[in-house]
Amino acid sequence: MAKISHAQWSSKLTFILAATGSAVGLGNIWKFPYMVGESGGAAFVLVYLICIALVGLPILVAEWLLGRRGQKNPINTMSDLARQEGRSKAWAVLGISGVLGAFIILSFYSVIGGWSLSYTLGSVTGDFSGQDADAIGELFNGLLADSSTLLLWHSVFMVLVIGIVARGVTAGLEGAVRTLMPALGILLVVLVGYGLFSGYFVEAISFMFNPDWSKLGGGVVLAAMGQAFFTLSLGMGIMMAYGSYLGEEVNLLSTARTVIILDTLFALVAGLAIFPIVFANGLDPSSGPGLIFVTLPLAFGNMTGGVIIGLLFFLLLTFAALTSAISLLEPVVETVEERTPLSRVGATLVAGAATWALGIAALLSFNAWSEISILGLSIFDFLDTLTSKYLLPLTGLMAVVFVGWFMDGEKVRQELGLGSTGSALWKLTTRFVAPIGVIVVFISSL
Repeated sequence: MAKISHAQWSSKLTFILAATGSAVGLGNIWKFPYMVGESGGAAFVLVYLICIALVGLPILVAEWLLGRRGQKNPINTMSDLARQEGRSKAWAVLGISGVLGAFIILSFYSVIGGWSLSYTLGSVTGDFSGQDADAIGELFNGLLADSSTLLLWHSVFMVLVIGIVARGVTAGLEGAVRTLMPALGILLVVLVGYGLFSGYFVEAISFMFNPDWSKLGGGVVLAAMGQAFFTLSLGMGIMMAYGSYLGEEVNLLSTARTVIILDTLFALVAGLAIFPIVFANGLDPSSGPGLIFVTLPLAFGNMTGGVIIGLLFFLLLTFAALTSAISLLEPVVETVEERTPLSRVGATLVAGAATWALGIAALLSFNAWSEISILGLSIFDFLDTLTSKYLLPLTGLMAVVFVGWFMDGEKVRQELGLGSTGSALWKLTTRFVAPIGVIVVFISSL
């Protein structure tokens, strides 16, 4: 049932692109720049970088290390490693929760990816041109109310994701990230170039990078820690699955630093692309999710060259959604492929179809099933809350605790190439700092 030989990344660069592509998603395009602007600018960035170094990096390395050690899907990996280390087989729960988290997240993430596809087409057909705020708001509300249109775009998005993942690690994942990540970078640079000539680029820089130390309260620190954890796709089985395709020659610590730098760079540059447009049109930079689907389309519809800029922006959004979505489907497919007789294509079709079906329930919660609630939440919000507040932090916590407390410390030190000082720092962060950080974020989110 299991594969005789495990697929491998063709190079370190493609692995870095894939891991960065997973990390760079919808949240980087709107949430991170917004949090920077509203939470003290450069002061927030500094706190975020400290949090990502002390919490995000050790958990990222821990998940890669587990995946590379196991060379299997997250569930089989944790079963094997627990047995090798003489630990309880119950540690397989870590793999199960990671794969389950990825499966659930992709189901509603695909719905949002569908919105992005819809708006990409809308920017081409001139849906936003000359519209006022009420008309743009109605456009979005009308999309949410139309279950048939939501189903169409959700299906198109999932077909794209399934088509990429079904081709395997080399042809599918690597081929996609080698195309999509440079395209993401080019689109961002073009949009930043536009912002430079909007007359409001200086305001955007000030909004994002002017330190306001007075805003650095406990809430901001918690927000920075939460963003550091979630931006790297931790606790979703993704990095364990990606790590299982890694060879021994890759230095996990230096690679993690590269991915974190690229992820943060994409997020900051996205802010420099978005906020000049926001300020040039007198819009509210703290609009949150509405900034993407209501506020910015209003600007695109009433500015010179808005059709082109709008198309570029929603292409950027769609590419970012795709790179994250293919990484979310991968751990589910790897698990199905290795635990059943199905081929890669068969496993992808089964996993993709199941994800697509759950996504239908999520999209119907905006219209036909809007009266249905689970613990007082709509289906969409319940799936989001279940993963972001429970499954992800608990899975990440289990991963770093297993590596820090239950694996042979000397073997881990050798695998990471750590000296005595580095080893002491690694133990401190994996045994105490990162777990405590995750627990604090977990409790505060409740």
